[in-house]
Amino acid sequence: MKRLGSRLETFKRYRPLMEQLVIKDIKLKYRRSFLGYIWSILNPLMIMSIMVIVFSQMFRFDIKNYPVYLIIGSTMFSFMTDATTQAMWSITGNAALLKKTYVPKYIFTLSKVSSCFVNTLFSLGAMLIVFIVCRVNFNINMLWIPAILLQIYVFSVGVGFFLAQGTVFFRDIQHIYSAVTTAWMYLTPIFYPINQLPENIQWIIKHVNPMYAYITQFRTIVLDGLFPDVRLIFYGFTVAGISLILGSIVFLKSQDKFILYI
Repeated sequence: MKRLGSRLETFKRYRPLMEQLVIKDIKLKYRRSFLGYIWSILNPLMIMSIMVIVFSQMFRFDIKNYPVYLIIGSTMFSFMTDATTQAMWSITGNAALLKKTYVPKYIFTLSKVSSCFVNTLFSLGAMLIVFIVCRVNFNINMLWIPAILLQIYVFSVGVGFFLAQGTVFFRDIQHIYSAVTTAWMYLTPIFYPINQLPENIQWIIKHVNPMYAYITQFRTIVLDGLFPDVRLIFYGFTVAGISLILGSIVFLKSQDKFILYI
């Protein structure tokens, strides 16, 4: 408990630094861009429009309100992949600073995931536009959406910690993870209905793929107007918690060796 209390005190002390790092990342992303933050709304809208045209014509899925179905899946999955990919380089990318002064190393990883989270909050503006255009019925269950975002955020932080420490010792992780996220995307029902898959594959996705749980919770609220299945919620929070705990343990145990490899 004393160690946990000490870590919390350290986090409070360096929280302003993390906030500055988040602001810096957001500003750098849109630096010298004419439209600036508006791209956070335009980009998902453009991607969704192209995917709707392509997939609705090629596959003709029988999905109610397909644009809404698609933008929910693509936005949530993009947040996870962007956050974990950015976190992967959070230590090696700040090697010069870490060699010069003491800063809790996890601050850099947290800041990367947090900046991606803020960008995703901007992207919710695009999602809102699609909801309005597609005449989604707004309902009281939408108050649960922040809890879904929290689940994905915590899950991404855990995965980010694991990737960040691994990349310090083994740079090839970037190539491996790129292949993993590509396979992960196709094994997540983002642009297709899960019932198109064989039953054994459906079972694996439902029980092994946490992104399915997070995206399905979101879609159930928006498309069906219902509160998500409690089992999905329990699964989502449990996996997020396990990810955070394991990622933190691995990161903290290896962080003292970072300076030798960065």
